[in-house]
Amino acid sequence: MAGFGLPNFGQLTEAFKKAQQIQQDAQKLQEELDAMELEGTSSDGRASIWLSGNQQPLKVRLAPELVSEGATVTEAAVLEALKAAYDTSTSTMKARMEELTGGLNLNLPGA
Repeated sequence: MAGFGLPNFGQLTEAFKKAQQIQQDAQKLQEELDAMELEGTSSDGRASIWLSGNQQPLKVRLAPELVSEGATVTEAAVLEALKAAYDTSTSTMKARMEELTGGLNLNLPGA
């Protein structure tokens, strides 16, 4: 009875199974991303920031000599480390999502 433009029941069942598997894999991926600690470091190595794979802030490390140089230098190093951590986290998330979806274009932000 697939004559009216409807997929056969076997194809529909297979599509639902695939959707369920993707949903389970996405939940597992979410947990893996939450557990990751991805580090971004300033170019001089005196500021480091760690984010999860989902861009949640985890911790910050500042070298004492950096802080003693004043607010402007410290702020610049922290911002540089934050951008590096964000870039690493974003690229990691994107790569893992591409693995999960088999490269399907889901119009994800930053994709």
